[in-house]
Amino acid sequence: MKLYEFQGKELLRKFGVKIPDGILCEKDGILIYGSPVILKAQVLSGGRGKAGAVVSCNSQGEEDAALTRLFEMTLKGEPVNAVLVEERVELSREYYLSVTFDGEAGTPLLIVSGAGGVEIEETADKHPDRILKLPFDSVLGPLDCHLERAAKFVGTPRPREFADLLSRLWRLWCEAGALLVEINPLAETPNGFVALDAKIELDDDAEPRDRAFRAVLQKQQREISGRESAQSDTITYVPLEGNIGLISDGAGTGMLTLDLLRDRGGRAADFCEMGGLTSPEIIYSAMDRVVADPKVRSLLIVLIGGFNRMDEMAEGIVRFVAERKLKIPLIVRLCGTMEEEGKKIMKSADLPIYDDLEKAVEAAVAQAAMTGGN
Repeated sequence: MKLYEFQGKELLRKFGVKIPDGILCEKDGILIYGSPVILKAQVLSGGRGKAGAVVSCNSQGEEDAALTRLFEMTLKGEPVNAVLVEERVELSREYYLSVTFDGEAGTPLLIVSGAGGVEIEETADKHPDRILKLPFDSVLGPLDCHLERAAKFVGTPRPREFADLLSRLWRLWCEAGALLVEINPLAETPNGFVALDAKIELDDDAEPRDRAFRAVLQKQQREISGRESAQSDTITYVPLEGNIGLISDGAGTGMLTLDLLRDRGGRAADFCEMGGLTSPEIIYSAMDRVVADPKVRSLLIVLIGGFNRMDEMAEGIVRFVAERKLKIPLIVRLCGTMEEEGKKIMKSADLPIYDDLEKAVEAAVAQAAMTGGN
């Protein structure tokens, strides 16, 4: 599975690699970000720069015009349905680096160059001496001697940071089940290295360590490409190994809550994200799916109402508890549209409600520990 640039950068960020600040703007969306910025069409094909699909803007007027033009483009048969809007980064040098697999040698391969920001194939053809290829053992990973040699080869004044970044790419490659992890260019700035682009391809047959995050990536791909799955609802459900049931109404909220659970010693039994516009019926269905897992010892529901109405979410929760006679502790944190109405519905049913996400997470971990082990 090839990832869009914004997905690849989010994966890099999870492994401690700095990326520019930015937002994703989808078709019919309104861009309010500020200038100067870079607008980058999100497609899975290459050659965006040469096709005019990467635009630098210095004013709101330029941004509006560029956004309109980008959404009218089709690159290699692929329509542009999303645009990544990022801050412009001041840099002193650009590098190329990647971790891939050498099919002939049967080993992972580290590739670095001090000539980033250009087509690596062109550099390899005309200036092969500017590219270093280092095969290494797939079990041991790149050794310190490999990392030191790579940093020395590109001539960076930050050799330790460069070596650390390469180590992070290798860890990403392993844990995410990747076939290719490429940054071109990697910018050297006064504050360290920043990945200005990301090209990542995941192995569909590999078992990633973070299955919930892989599910989020797959869902994003369906939504942006326009090829939605044939599910009867919008629920994404991924079983995990813990004992805390988790339901969220957004992928970002769900991923944040997973991290908070881990930080507080808890483990989620699932990643369940309702997606899009939800309803009382959808949250009812999500709860039904999550509590069916016998490992679940507490149920944490985290809702941030944008388009979704919290009174409707509360109605679905209350109805499920009443009809299904929920026997495990329920922890609900909700905020946003119709928040007060939703809280009144919850309180009238004598169900606990939390305003603070961290306190809700702590309660879920504590309740799971009281009602059963890991």
